[in-house]
Amino acid sequence: MTTSARDRADRLDLVNRLRSAFQDLPDAPYELSNDRIEAYLKTSHDVGGMRDAPIEFIEKEGEHWEHNTYVMAEVLGLRGIWLSEERRRLHNVDLGNTMYLGLPYYGRWLLGVTRVLIDKHLVSLTELTARYNEVKARVADLAPHELLEPQPRGIADGADVPRNEHHVHAVGKGDPQVYAGQAPPAEFAVGDAVRVRDVQALFYTRTQEFVRGAVGEIATVAYEAPAAEDEAFDYEALGSPRPEWFYIVRFKMTELWPDYTGEATDTLQTEFPERWIQAV
Repeated sequence: MTTSARDRADRLDLVNRLRSAFQDLPDAPYELSNDRIEAYLKTSHDVGGMRDAPIEFIEKEGEHWEHNTYVMAEVLGLRGIWLSEERRRLHNVDLGNTMYLGLPYYGRWLLGVTRVLIDKHLVSLTELTARYNEVKARVADLAPHELLEPQPRGIADGADVPRNEHHVHAVGKGDPQVYAGQAPPAEFAVGDAVRVRDVQALFYTRTQEFVRGAVGEIATVAYEAPAAEDEAFDYEALGSPRPEWFYIVRFKMTELWPDYTGEATDTLQTEFPERWIQAV
């Protein structure tokens, strides 16, 4: 494939249009307010309550590449290459806002697959880049809706691939059952009033910002497991983080949204590890 100066200029123009625009700040300012620091540190996957343009919901069948991507991600988990939270981090947070908001859902999964294979030294970036461009050249000759036939360079049983620690001790038990009995006694019970801690999350969390500081009621004492913030990164390097209790908490919608216009009895339920909630 050959490109002209115009082709390259058009490509860069598209990249520039997809970048975030900061109209009220210069690049790399020397001083920032605490509010702006917190805004910059907000994780890209925590989008609940943020402004967005209306989008049409379309009920559609999964495409061939989406099914293949899902199966590939599940096989990596089944084989002990990554944990579920590690997968979510790699295909959500580590991509940044532009790619998180702009790519198809399974497009992010697919990039997460490549990232984990590189990070865990199962594939080199040089090899992956070469294969990407090789396949890209083959795709150019496909007819509309024609599927690309796989041409693997080799086939192996994967027996020599190292498994993560969680996979080794969860075989035959499952997740989160493998952690049963390992957490300290639950601090809260069904019906307890609790407040979600309003603290800054860094890099990855499953505790949405729109519930931080809100008061709710324990609906379910759910299960024992490590918190998402620990599971999302290399498990063995963390020294097997301590399991804790997870709770499903019920909130009144009027507690969460100042302009809520629905029924006063409307509620929302979401889940937290114990570290994120405190007694009221």
